[in-house]
Amino acid sequence: MRRLVLAAALALTVGSAFAAPVTYKLDPNHTVVLASWSHFGYSHPSLNFGQVDGTLVYDADNVGASSVQVTLPLAGLNSFVPDFDEHLRSADFFEADKYPNATFKSTKVEAAGKDKLKVTGNLTIKDQTKPVVLDVTLNKAADHPMAKRAAIGFDATAKIKRSDFGVGKFAPNVSDEVELRITTEAMVPKPEEAK
Repeated sequence: MRRLVLAAALALTVGSAFAAPVTYKLDPNHTVVLASWSHFGYSHPSLNFGQVDGTLVYDADNVGASSVQVTLPLAGLNSFVPDFDEHLRSADFFEADKYPNATFKSTKVEAAGKDKLKVTGNLTIKDQTKPVVLDVTLNKAADHPMAKRAAIGFDATAKIKRSDFGVGKFAPNVSDEVELRITTEAMVPKPEEAK
């Protein structure tokens, strides 16, 4: 009888451990935050926010307990055209000297079907904060074959108006609406990284 009680207690403990939320660190080398827009209707340029830093908490059994917090340093902004990068960092747009980072912090995570989530959060650019909803797909959650640690990957999309954040110059000829496409990998930090 004692063995049965111990086995049941152990099973509950192990089950609780696997059910607990897992904290991951975003991998900036495998994270792309891509913005695209219409330029006078002629082309659709793109811009990558690189050097991403952030933390993701994911609870597979209770997605409402999940969260994400991301910092996008404007020093990592890359339009693939160096002169345009400088223009985007100028006072015409992001004013990167004064506002060096954009941030996103989730306020709600909801299940939206198999491997689908809706993540609502606050996006802050130039000290202006607006709610944004990300449509998210869970790509994979498993031990990473190279890092030998738990890893997770997501894709996400959203649409925002750049004028909401004080970067609306040349709208509407250059479209006010910007499409965001995000892909990210994140891993459980090594013990020394978690301190």
